Amino acid sequence: MNRYFIYLAYSGTHYCGWQNQPNGVSVQQCLETALATILRQPSPVTGAGRTDAGVHARCMVAHFDREEPIADLPLLTEKLNRLLPKDIAIDRMAPVRPDAHARFDALSRTYQYVISDRKSPFEQEWVCRMSLKGMDFGRMNEACLALLEARDFTSFSKLHTDVGTNLCRVSHAAWERDGERRVFTIRADRFLRNMVRAIVGTLFEVGRGKRTAADFRRLIEAGNRSLAGSSAPAKGLALIDVVYPDSVFLPVLH
Repeated sequence: MNRYFIYLAYSGTHYCGWQNQPNGVSVQQCLETALATILRQPSPVTGAGRTDAGVHARCMVAHFDREEPIADLPLLTEKLNRLLPKDIAIDRMAPVRPDAHARFDALSRTYQYVISDRKSPFEQEWVCRMSLKGMDFGRMNEACLALLEARDFTSFSKLHTDVGTNLCRVSHAAWERDGERRVFTIRADRFLRNMVRAIVGTLFEVGRGKRTAADFRRLIEAGNRSLAGSSAPAKGLALIDVVYPDSVFLPVLH
């Protein structure tokens, strides 16, 4: 069996999320339908993670299997892009080991959350518009230090999920200025459902002076989702990178 990684990007505005759902159209469903149409056989895909409804991806990775090797991956990429909706785009495809896994072999995933107080017709689906008046990003970055030390993120996890553990290792978490925008970047070995949006929503409260950095640390240690703030809106969030060890990839034959 031959396995391939698909690197793709999408705007999540009109989808119920990455994963197939009974009550709406998912990105996974669109990709599987396009693959099945071109390859003329069912082609289930497995993603590196689950993005919620309305969340975007500048770099999502998924794998699929095919019994016969695919001779021309760029051509298949081109055909998929012709067939897929305009808000889903395949960047490239790569052959990987038969046991490589888009989800379990990922070393890290990086998300960004973007906010701005300026209205833009070009970014309205990708940026969360909100007032930045009085927002203290220095205090928010102080609170972010607790994320680098924490291991149990139950306080920022969606309740009643089927995951076996809420342990994660965050290697980077910080707010930076990008012109008129403010961008929160967070990188970890794994993320829980709704985790980033819950963190961002709670950091908003720190920035507005409703909580201190010490409060933020204590609520992480408490392991209680009800103590954290409300989740930030989905539209400002995007998965921007997924990293794998070089050992999962096979050489591309020409």
